Amino acid sequence: MEKLALLGGEPVKKTPFPAWPQYDESERQALMEVLESRIWWRTPGTKTLQFEREFAAYHQAKHGIAVTNGTAALEVVMAALGIYPGDEVIVPDFTFVATASAVLFAGALPVLVDVLPTTYCIDPQLVEAAITPRTKAIIGVHMAGHPADLDALQKIAKKHNLYLVEDSAHAHGSEWKGHKIGAIGDMGTFSFQASKLMTAGEGGMIITNNDDLERAARSAHDCGRLPGEWFYAHFNYGSNYRLSEWQGAVLSQQLKRLDSQAAIRTRNAAYLDKTLPSIEGITPQAQDARVTRNGHYAYIFTYDRKAFAGLPTEKFIQAFNREGIPTQASYPPLHDLAVFKSGAYRKRLPPQMANENHAFLSAPFTNTLRAAWETVWLPNPVLLGSEEDMALVVEAIRKIQRHAKELL
Repeated sequence: MEKLALLGGEPVKKTPFPAWPQYDESERQALMEVLESRIWWRTPGTKTLQFEREFAAYHQAKHGIAVTNGTAALEVVMAALGIYPGDEVIVPDFTFVATASAVLFAGALPVLVDVLPTTYCIDPQLVEAAITPRTKAIIGVHMAGHPADLDALQKIAKKHNLYLVEDSAHAHGSEWKGHKIGAIGDMGTFSFQASKLMTAGEGGMIITNNDDLERAARSAHDCGRLPGEWFYAHFNYGSNYRLSEWQGAVLSQQLKRLDSQAAIRTRNAAYLDKTLPSIEGITPQAQDARVTRNGHYAYIFTYDRKAFAGLPTEKFIQAFNREGIPTQASYPPLHDLAVFKSGAYRKRLPPQMANENHAFLSAPFTNTLRAAWETVWLPNPVLLGSEEDMALVVEAIRKIQRHAKELL
């Protein structure tokens, strides 16, 4: 007799999904080359410089600047764009904290707006409504690999003379209308943290087509230096955000397998997109027709507990995991984080701005709340499985639905 694994039964999936991160002899050889060269530092090295050029070219961008992590990439971009204390930057409420903390790092105010209910990306109408004379930039987050509405955001940015930043931490290789994301706006940032679609444990990248912004970002990431100038000449604000030769070497190899991995994820996501809507209460993240490739950092679906006998999302996820299907946590709403609720964020702002009432903190954020607490995320390694694995993902959901009452 069928029994949920959480209640002592056999799990639907009995074998693990593909291991992550993936590597082969090419990473091992690249690391050995760095080791034996004794040039482990980026400044005299060639590996990280090579990776910058490869990654930028892959994303159809003119310039690439490798940095220590994705958060650092956003911080360097804020410096390059001249975001200063008293400025405002519009960001989605549904994102990792770094999207907002990088703005606070610059002494500026992250103005939070809700996301669209279908793609979970920033709502362009709310972006335009949030613009004030202090607004200097918009950050669009490509959630789970699905690009934000770049047509609408570009139009708004141009109309109001604002910078558009693409937070592409989830979206390596994603495409908008046949063009790689990242440098469609003024600047784009990527992460190479352990869970990302390419990884060296940590690492980040900035790409742009703007020569002046590239020069400003390269200076900010390297202690205020400028290319071609004396090593101990420092011209601008900067810090040390340089990526090591070890990571540059590994990431060059990771980039080589990105397309083949993306093809697997795309195939498996298409299977889930076709199959999951047949299950009452399960709604996959929508895909805008203008998205010609979704990198699929994760596969997100909305879970309606009413179709599962009222079973809470957390309990569904617990049962899902016990059936052999790993998940990763969704992001909590930014406005609900302690740094905002306690007012600690105000310490990063100039006095007049710090003492103001920030209306966005009392906004309803209906779609973000639903995205945060009523979605389930399948991580990248799940999407690298076989079609048979995808069928087991679907069967695990059906099994839980059949026995949901038993978990109440």
